[in-house]
Amino acid sequence: VQLQASGGGLVQAGGSLRLSCAASGSIFSINYMAWYRQAPGKQRELVAAITSGGSTNYADSVKGRFTISRDNAKNTVYLQMNSLKPEDTAVYYCNAHVISPVRGPDDYWGQGTLVTVSS
Repeated sequence: VQLQASGGGLVQAGGSLRLSCAASGSIFSINYMAWYRQAPGKQRELVAAITSGGSTNYADSVKGRFTISRDNAKNTVYLQMNSLKPEDTAVYYCNAHVISPVRGPDDYWGQGTLVTVSS
């Protein structure tokens, strides 16, 4: 199973970006998909998560600005980021709890995509 993230880049404060992460490989189902981020010198933190049923949760710092969604048919998770702030600058990683017919349940990570917000 592989997760391929895309959509990062450089944006001015107040701008928007949309991240995508597609899972591919031997997949039976995906229970949980999430976005984490890691800023320089800081620990990786959960940004947003979504279950297969569509339930979501967000870090307090992004509530009202970020929206996580998923397309189950495409095994893809999205993160719409609006009203970006310089403190949102980080490498963003997608994460998925995948049930594979080969390996059973396991957690997978994407390669990370850099988001830079200039002031």
